[in-house]
Amino acid sequence: RLTSGATMKKIFTAFIEYDDERKLYVGVIPNVVGAHTQAETLDELQRNLQEVLELCIEENPELANEPLHFVGTQQVEIAL
Repeated sequence: RLTSGATMKKIFTAFIEYDDERKLYVGVIPNVVGAHTQAETLDELQRNLQEVLELCIEENPELANEPLHFVGTQQVEIAL
């Protein structure tokens, strides 16, 4: 039961890559349309991801109620 002033929390999973060419970390929350950002440091990327996620949920509040089931990641190798 929530008391007055209590907040609910939900954890979203972000995928992070490093762009060597631009020297930036790039973060994407795959199951939230529009939730992607970039930054020079991982700390800055974390803050940016939180901000963009809050904006996405503000625009689409139903996102906060959708069930999320993180399964894992896979790397796929192809010949170039």
